[in-house]
Amino acid sequence: MATPTATATITVASSAESDQPTTTSTPQFSIEFGTAEALHQIRSLTEVGTMTRLLHECIAYQRSLDLELESLLSQRSDLDKHLNSLKKSAQILSIVNSDSDLMLSSVRSTSLLADSVSAKVRELDLAQSRVSSTLLRLDAIVEKSHCIDGVQKALESEDYEAAAKYVRTYMEIDSKFRDNSGSNEREQLLGFKKQLEGIVRRKLTAAIDQREHPTILRFVRLYPLLGLEEEGLQVYVNYLKKVIAMRSRMEFEQLVELMESGYTSGGLSSGNTPVNFVSCLTNLFKDIVLAIEENDEILRSLCGEDAIVYAIVELQEECDSRGSLIVKKYMDYRKLGKLASDINSYSKNLLSVGNVEGPDPREIELYLEEILSLTQLGEDYTEYMVSKIKGLSSKDPELGQQATKAFRSGSFNRVVQDITGFYVILEEFFMVENVRKAIKIDEHVPDSLTTSMVDDVFYVLQSCCRRAISTSNINSVLAVLSGAINLLSNEYLEALQQKTREPNLGAKLFLGGVGVQKTGTEIATALNNMDVSSEYVLKLRHEIEEQCTEVFPAPAEREKIKSCLSELSEMSNSFKQALNAGMEQLVATVTPRIRPVLDSVATISYELSEAEYADNEVNDPWVQRLLHAVETNAAWLQPVMTANNYDSFVHLIIDFIAKRLEVIMMQKRFSQLGGLQLDRDARALVSHFSSMTQRTVRDKFARLTQMATILNLEKVSEILDFWGENSGPMTWRLTPAEVRRVLGLRVDFKPEAIAALKL
Repeated sequence: MATPTATATITVASSAESDQPTTTSTPQFSIEFGTAEALHQIRSLTEVGTMTRLLHECIAYQRSLDLELESLLSQRSDLDKHLNSLKKSAQILSIVNSDSDLMLSSVRSTSLLADSVSAKVRELDLAQSRVSSTLLRLDAIVEKSHCIDGVQKALESEDYEAAAKYVRTYMEIDSKFRDNSGSNEREQLLGFKKQLEGIVRRKLTAAIDQREHPTILRFVRLYPLLGLEEEGLQVYVNYLKKVIAMRSRMEFEQLVELMESGYTSGGLSSGNTPVNFVSCLTNLFKDIVLAIEENDEILRSLCGEDAIVYAIVELQEECDSRGSLIVKKYMDYRKLGKLASDINSYSKNLLSVGNVEGPDPREIELYLEEILSLTQLGEDYTEYMVSKIKGLSSKDPELGQQATKAFRSGSFNRVVQDITGFYVILEEFFMVENVRKAIKIDEHVPDSLTTSMVDDVFYVLQSCCRRAISTSNINSVLAVLSGAINLLSNEYLEALQQKTREPNLGAKLFLGGVGVQKTGTEIATALNNMDVSSEYVLKLRHEIEEQCTEVFPAPAEREKIKSCLSELSEMSNSFKQALNAGMEQLVATVTPRIRPVLDSVATISYELSEAEYADNEVNDPWVQRLLHAVETNAAWLQPVMTANNYDSFVHLIIDFIAKRLEVIMMQKRFSQLGGLQLDRDARALVSHFSSMTQRTVRDKFARLTQMATILNLEKVSEILDFWGENSGPMTWRLTPAEVRRVLGLRVDFKPEAIAALKL
């Protein structure tokens, strides 16, 4: 009898089976039915409950088997269809199998045939290549015999070009088809080759001795055909060196003759023909450059671009020897060593004695131009040759570096450094002497606001700095710049300040109570000199910086120059400081003549009635008198001042007037009409001074104008309409304490209301 639990289990299993009839799922049983172990377990059962449970499991197992059988049987029709299909496929496969066998046999026979044909083709190709090689060798043998005959006949007819070509052809064939059987022919050809080499060397040597350039070119071109490229290059470059040396020696000897004739006739410049070292050095460089350029083709034919580098290096030796000789002879001719020593002695004696006559700066300038021409020639030549070497793309890198080093460390470069040292000494002397002379002969220039000293000094400095930059030597530039800065900061600045340091300047300026035109012009010109000098210094700095940027591309050199130029900018500030000091001194001589008018303002009342206010409108109490005093004592200097200086002058006077008026007004009492009067007075001052200067003057009277605005108010609280956030575009120059103080100047404003303001 089944338990309720077992019945429920069977029911659930049955419903699951009925819902999925096609799915065979194996239930989980406590024992594995159908095995010996299961039978043994069943026989050993003693409990009825366990037996009942296993009975139900057995029934469920039986039903699952039934479901599996039904599922398998339901697939029978499909399996039958697949089986029939496979039977048909088997028939087709047998046909395919027979066809593939036929194809395999066909491919196999074709492969065998192809292998056979390929082997025969290889045999034919090998035979053909051997035949071709044999034919080429036969042609080579014939050609070699032809070359031997050709060399012999060419030598007999002295056709050395043809003979060299035959030799070249034979050697090329022999290197390609080496044949021990033709050793006799080879020895014969080498004999002809040796004979031809000897003839070419003798002919070339004779042509070089006779300076027959076409013949030299003819035989040099044979060297590559004979495999003697390096020997030909050496011989030809040596020939070029000899030609250049001979021409340079001739010119140098002529130069020495001119020098000696000049000495014997009583002086360096006594002769009719000038001694032109620049031309001599130019011709040397020109010969070297032309030797490289005009022989470019022949050099390349010998050893390619390396031949050009080799020629440049070898010819540079000639430049080092001949160029150094020319420059040294120039230094002897101009006696630069003695001149430098004289300059040093002159500088020392000048400090100790005072009046000593030194070398003539005009002669020094001539020497400077000559030295500059010589150094520029050397720099241009070196730059051209180095760029020529760098422009060769297929040269040997080590050879290129060696060539570049030869230019920078050669004897000519060392001599140029020596003469550059003399240049610096001469340039500094020339600059100092001419600046001192410009200061000494300083004079007024008609129709000019400055004296002659300013333009003369800066022209000298500009010329010297340009010349130094043209040497392309950073040390020369720095030395000359340093000398220029030293001159500006000492002697020139002292000369600028000399006039403004005179005692009793005010008495001289207003002799007898009237402005003295001559004294005023002198003082104004001195101030103008300072003003223009500060501008000229900045222009000079800008010009030097631009030129140095082009000449010195290295960052380290630019930094050195930049550091030196910064001192020039500081010089501009020094001139401006001296100008400000001189301007303040000038203003100090003018303001005492204006002060009495300002002091009289203290006696004028601003507690006005309407009648007094109306009368002031007709009869101005003090403004016009003040403006007249300014015009009388200041405006007459305008025509002799620069625009910048006159503006500064007027503004300093305005500063004095505005500050003095503020002090005076703070001591007065005002009615509202008095406030209106002050506003009218301030506007009159602003209007008049605006016409006297190009700069704005409103800011100078801003505090006075704001005082007038406050004194115009109807009541104390109206100040809040203009204060703080309500101020609009106006910026208050008065502090809150000063505003309260100004409000307290109104006779009708109560102190309590002023104190109650929150500003």
